[in-house]
Amino acid sequence: MITRIEPGKRMSQAVVANGFVFLAGQVATDPSRSVQEQTRQVLGEIDRLLGIAGSSKTNILSANVYLADMADFTTMNSVWDEWVHPEAKPARATVEARLATPDYKVEIQIVALA
Repeated sequence: MITRIEPGKRMSQAVVANGFVFLAGQVATDPSRSVQEQTRQVLGEIDRLLGIAGSSKTNILSANVYLADMADFTTMNSVWDEWVHPEAKPARATVEARLATPDYKVEIQIVALA
């Protein structure tokens, strides 16, 4: 069975299938904020969507972090390090990328166990 969470015109915010939760890339709700605050907003949205899927951050297997400017790596990591569970750190990649709009500074995509 496949469950689509918050489906929209082009995509679902999350898809649950075969014991996995696949989150779409999450961006800040207020892109006018700093990279630190955008990262907090994104991680909050990840927590929310994982909760809807019956999962949590302790079940995250992998994370892809996209930064508009790699100069923000340390700042983003300061927020990530406070959020990530110390005993359940996922595999992670971080790359610099042009995001959907110039105001977005960070986007994070997650795969977790349901």
